Amino acid sequence: MILSVSRRTDIPNHYSDWFFQRLEEGYVCVRNPINAHQVSRICLSPEVLDMIVFWTKNPAPMLERLDELEAYKYYFQFTLNGYGPDIEPGMPDADTVRVPVFRKLSEKIGKKRVVWRYDPILFTDTYTEAWHMETFEHLAGQLCGYTDTVVISFVDMYQKIQKAVRRLAFLRPEEAVISRLAAFISRTAGHYDMKVQTCGEDLSLEQYGIHAGACIDKTRIESITDYQIRGKRDRYQRKTCGCIESVEIGTYHTCPNHCVYCYANDLKRYPLVSAKYDRTSPILCGELREDDCVAEKKMESQRRKRRRRE
Repeated sequence: MILSVSRRTDIPNHYSDWFFQRLEEGYVCVRNPINAHQVSRICLSPEVLDMIVFWTKNPAPMLERLDELEAYKYYFQFTLNGYGPDIEPGMPDADTVRVPVFRKLSEKIGKKRVVWRYDPILFTDTYTEAWHMETFEHLAGQLCGYTDTVVISFVDMYQKIQKAVRRLAFLRPEEAVISRLAAFISRTAGHYDMKVQTCGEDLSLEQYGIHAGACIDKTRIESITDYQIRGKRDRYQRKTCGCIESVEIGTYHTCPNHCVYCYANDLKRYPLVSAKYDRTSPILCGELREDDCVAEKKMESQRRKRRRRE
């Protein structure tokens, strides 16, 4: 099985102590966000976990503890896009803090296991087409040799972020702007020995050499594990998502990054939910209650056989 850590919150940045505690105890519990009394108990044995996929904007707290993951296969989705505190108020500076973290992580585990995410791409009077071109080229130059893939997507105007959309005056880019930027990103990434893929996009950018990709990527997982994987497309994700099935262990409304484009974090609910954080609890920012119905989730390896050597 594939473990997602996490689409809902930045566990590597803010809750890595909790995560390592869960690995030590061998299980984690996840509350159903729709049915609050339904809890899944998930085995974290290396025998059933084929891959851990980390999602983060700053995994610095994990860098000195990677040896604790020795029994597991894993890779990182690392978002680095250069926005300022008006868009990502909880983030330290990209050039002086997060680029060095990206490089150090890559040096420790290899560039195949650190995917750069330049997303979501959004436009305002400040973050213009020219700004994105300049920023992308600058970051690509800084990350050359430290990753082999960059993932891009354009911001989704979720209902949950409409206040931020209006306050910051997000602009809907014209098709010509998207075309020029996509072509530029493709050329620039190629220059720095990276391939580009999209994440969950309705529009096709194939004509610019940018292919639809998957964040929880069967091909990458097989390459890292050296096993064929049975994983099927995750039917619970958007139709445009190419990810294979995974188990998510995060909790909504717990991320201190407070990125204004985030669908998973309600600033009004954040203080109440995050206040429940306990490193020793099996649930992230929560606790088991007497009226909970806890069920062991069926977990089994998706490995089939070793890949044939070319």
